[in-house]
Amino acid sequence: MTDTIFPLEPTAADAQAAIKDEFAFFGDWSERYQYLIDLGRKLPAFPEEWKREEHRLLGCQSMVWIVPEGDAAKLDFHAVSDSAIVSGLIFLALRVYSGRSAADILAASPDYIADIGLAKHLSPTRSNGLASLLAFIRETAANAK
Repeated sequence: MTDTIFPLEPTAADAQAAIKDEFAFFGDWSERYQYLIDLGRKLPAFPEEWKREEHRLLGCQSMVWIVPEGDAAKLDFHAVSDSAIVSGLIFLALRVYSGRSAADILAASPDYIADIGLAKHLSPTRSNGLASLLAFIRETAANAK
């Protein structure tokens, strides 16, 4: 498929700790939102031919496409959105989960969301979309062989 930059850290726990540290650096949520937008710009290229209905993530107000690849030993996720902030949310999720084994994915709850206060600062539609993204990743891991 395509190249991926993930994982950036050796474990999901390390990725979540790094996210928490990075977000703690910013003083307010306008700066954190700008950082999310900047992270979204770092997502690897997503081929136009993958932007098909079969790869579309349902449950998001924005357009989100996600393509998993691999098996239980290692799952990579490729994703993109038409929304800048949602792209940043995708980057964070892929940073924690992409490039890891199915067992590691299932063992790692998304604590970073609460740790950085993200849940309190997302609109209900973005919260639903993030929940759909995380559910897709977990379901893919649960069904991996």
